[in-house]
Amino acid sequence: MQYTLEIRAFFFDATTDYLPYYKNFTITLNEDDTAQTMLSRIQEQNRNFAYPAERLIFKLNDLVTDGSETIGNIVAKLGTTLQVDPVLSYRSNHCLVINDDDFMKSYELLAPYATPEDEAYYQSLYALHYASETFKFSHDYIGDAVLLLAHRMIENGSEHKTAILQAISDPYDGLAACEYENNLFRKQDHTLTVAALNEMVQHPAHGTFLDKISAKLSHKALYRFEGKGVEGRNIAIYTGRDVSSGLLKEASTKILENGAKKVSFPREAKLAGQTLIGKQNNLAYLKAATMLLGALDSGAELLVVPNHEDLAMFTTHFASIQKRIGREIPLPLVSYEDFLTLCDKEEALAG
Repeated sequence: MQYTLEIRAFFFDATTDYLPYYKNFTITLNEDDTAQTMLSRIQEQNRNFAYPAERLIFKLNDLVTDGSETIGNIVAKLGTTLQVDPVLSYRSNHCLVINDDDFMKSYELLAPYATPEDEAYYQSLYALHYASETFKFSHDYIGDAVLLLAHRMIENGSEHKTAILQAISDPYDGLAACEYENNLFRKQDHTLTVAALNEMVQHPAHGTFLDKISAKLSHKALYRFEGKGVEGRNIAIYTGRDVSSGLLKEASTKILENGAKKVSFPREAKLAGQTLIGKQNNLAYLKAATMLLGALDSGAELLVVPNHEDLAMFTTHFASIQKRIGREIPLPLVSYEDFLTLCDKEEALAG
């Protein structure tokens, strides 16, 4: 089968360009063709387009893939409208060619304690390293790959456990900054591995006085919303953790039944700092603020947060989250149960 792809490709040359830009391409490929073939076709149409000859990884619609992925698999997962980007745009030297010195710099943290087999394992994690969601918030993060290597070395009985844990425990850019969420085309979940490392490390708490007044601010915002009613309002749902598809469908139906509109926003299904509290609060606040502002800027007037632990984190630290972003976030947050109560009040008034 053949597919006609509409492609938006990233262009940047560090020697001549001040800012990156995009160009559009229409390319027809067979389902058995590879992602590398797709890139070569772009290059045939524009010689300024560049990609690595070795270790080819790049982003397709924000998912990291390599050159061997088939067009059939890509279309099945992402459709025929694609955006091509380097794995980290701020590391681009020439289009998809990046400065990847940071990859081996992270390995050097553990190199004194590593075997040749450990290094080979680390090298196999090249794509995973650059697929980490954390890099969007912390450019100096050491990467998920070195954390997986550290865990492997410890599990294999390394006598250097204490030194290994110390090496990965920078309070700002190390393990404390990792809220495991990896954007690989072929998804890998290493949440339990990162959790096991956190069990081995003592993280200093970084609470602030502002957290003590956050709950009051959140309740005040909700009180203002209750006076407006649900009907005709824009409602968003945050589904970052452990929200069943059944509940999400039920909530969406309830929103429509009450004359409201469900709005979507960019990070509604992404982690937002929940697992970083007590380890890297500054980064946690930034991630939470980015998520909340995404909902607010998409037109949401109320954010439903079904997971009770997520809601507690956001409301407890609401003032610190606002301070971190330097902007007020006038967005009431409510549990799913309290949202149903608001709907019941609306229905009672209508009756």
